[in-house]
Amino acid sequence: MKVHKILELRKTAKKKIKDFKIKQFHEVILVRGTLPLSILEEKVNDWIVEKTTKEYILDKTEEKALKVITLNNEAGNSLEILNFGAAILGFKMNDKRGEEVNVIVSPHSKEYLSPVYKEHNKCFGASVGRYAGRIANGTFTLDDKEYKLSTKNGVHLHGGESGFQYKFWEVGEEKSAPNPSVKLSYTSEDGEENYPGKLEVSVLYTLTENNEILIEYSAKTDKKTVVNITNHAYFNLNGKGSVSDHFLQIEAEKILEVNEELLPSGNLTKLKKHPKNFNESKLIGNRSLDDAFVLRSGKDEVAARLFSPLTGIKLEVESNQPALIAYAPEDLPEDLNYRTEIADEYPSICLEAQNFPNAPNFRNFPVALLKPGEEYYNRINYRFSVSK
Repeated sequence: MKVHKILELRKTAKKKIKDFKIKQFHEVILVRGTLPLSILEEKVNDWIVEKTTKEYILDKTEEKALKVITLNNEAGNSLEILNFGAAILGFKMNDKRGEEVNVIVSPHSKEYLSPVYKEHNKCFGASVGRYAGRIANGTFTLDDKEYKLSTKNGVHLHGGESGFQYKFWEVGEEKSAPNPSVKLSYTSEDGEENYPGKLEVSVLYTLTENNEILIEYSAKTDKKTVVNITNHAYFNLNGKGSVSDHFLQIEAEKILEVNEELLPSGNLTKLKKHPKNFNESKLIGNRSLDDAFVLRSGKDEVAARLFSPLTGIKLEVESNQPALIAYAPEDLPEDLNYRTEIADEYPSICLEAQNFPNAPNFRNFPVALLKPGEEYYNRINYRFSVSK
C-alpha cells in the first residue's frame, strides 16, 4: 500500500517539476524516517509547491503576509481559512469508513499569489465581490449616473481585476472551541473598480460542533452602491477524483435564462421540463453546470443537497439569498498545484448562494442596492453529515 502510494507521489512530482531529480525526491521522503502516509503526502506536496512556485511569486512581502487560520471543533474536524481573499482553504472530516477527507478543492496557499492564479480567475474558496457574478457590459446606473466597470470580453465578472478575492483581509477576533470562529475584514475604497461608495466588509467564519461551516457576510457603505458577495468554495465530497458520482438536489422551481455569454436575459424559465431540473436528487454525471437557480424560499431553509455514495458525506446548503449558482466546471487549470488529487474531468462543484447575476440592470430581479445606514447581510450555512 505504502510503496504504491510513493510511486503515485513520484509520478505526480515528476509530472509537475520540470527539473525533477529522483535523488531530491528520495531525500524528501526519507529525511525524517518512516512517516504516516498522510504526512508523507503533505511533505511531497509542499516540496512540489516549493519547486514550482518560487519562480513566479513576485512579492516576498506578500508571501510572508499569507496566513492560514485553522479552526478545530471538539468533533475533531478542522477548517482552514486563508487571509488572502478570505478564502476557505480546506475542510477535513472523517467519512463513513473513519478516514479523513478534505472536501475542499483548492491550490496550496502560495499559489494564490501567482499570476497564474489571477489569470484563471477561479476564485478558489474565496470571498467574491464587490459584485459576484456577471454584469453585462460592465455598466449599471444609479440616480441617473452610469458607472463603467472593468470588463473582459464585454463582461464584468466577480468584482473585476481587483475584486475582493485578490485582497489581503485583516484577521480579527479568533475564538476557540466549542464553535471556533474567526472574523476577517476588508475596506473597499470609494472608486475601487469604479464602484461608488466606501464599503466596509466583514466575514465571520464559524465551525460549529454540528460540522457546519457558517459564513456571515456583512457590509456598510457611505454612498449608494451595489453589493453581492458570496463564497466560491469548490467541493468534492470524495476528497479526490471526480464529482460525477455525486448526487445533487436544488430547491428551485425556476432558472435564469442566459445567452451565450452566460448573461441573464431577464427571463425566468420554469424547471419542470428543463434538462437541469434538480428538484429531485439526481446524479451529476458528466454534466457541466454554470447556472443560477431561483430558490423557493431564501429564508434560511435548505437550498441544496450534495451527496457522495463513496464516502457517505452529505452537504446541505442553507442561505437567506434568492439564488444559488451551481458551477461544475468540466476541468480545472493544470498549471496550479492542488492540495488534493483531482480528476481530469468534473473534479469539483461550487454551490454559491447570492443575488441574481446582472441584477443592477433588471427591475424584475431582486434589489442589489445598498444605501448608507443599511447593512448588507448574506448568511450561508454549509452543513456536513455522514451516512454510515
